[in-house]
Amino acid sequence: MDVEPDASSLRWEDVHGPARGVVYGLLRGQDAALADALHDSGWKGHVLKPLGVTSPQFKGAPKKKGVYTTSSEGSVWFGSPVPEIAAALVAGLATRKELVWGAARLRMKGFALETSAPVADGPVELETATPVIVKHESRHLLPGDEHFLERLQHNLAHKADVLGLPAPSGLRVLEAGPRRRFTVRGAPRIGAQVRVFMEADARFVEALRCWGMGLDTVQGFGWVR
Repeated sequence: MDVEPDASSLRWEDVHGPARGVVYGLLRGQDAALADALHDSGWKGHVLKPLGVTSPQFKGAPKKKGVYTTSSEGSVWFGSPVPEIAAALVAGLATRKELVWGAARLRMKGFALETSAPVADGPVELETATPVIVKHESRHLLPGDEHFLERLQHNLAHKADVLGLPAPSGLRVLEAGPRRRFTVRGAPRIGAQVRVFMEADARFVEALRCWGMGLDTVQGFGWVR
């Protein structure tokens, strides 16, 4: 979705904080039962919610230390590997002229369905546009930390299981961005953008591209670029 904000910057608590409420608001406006079921119990017996979204991304935003600046060329991506959920998101977006994103309003300039070029089964590199959230025993992990790969692999395998697809293998981090810390609902979220390699089923790669990697994808983390 292409958007134009009504402010020159977003409050830091509004970068990721409103995402979950925006997504469920879109779903609830089209299918309240689906939204409530996902919120309360996950998808078909799995606690994971097969939903992804980004924080607002702004092309050409001026760089200013300590400020999340915006520009008139903003975008927010929404997705789901489950057609029923994806259809509800699209229908919800079609009814909106703007999104209330925390203290900001994002005027909707238009939206389009985006599809990626098909891939074959086998080796693939994926890069995220937002930080990946991974935790071990309630502690946030960064690429290079002990247990990071183990926990990210576990998350990917769990996602594959939810979708009835083979789990990927051979996961490794090729590149990682700087540590990023955000506050969401009063609690910290700490992670980093990553570029990873894995061997994966093509259907799972397509699913990840509209769901995301790691935890808190419904809060705007781990979106695959």
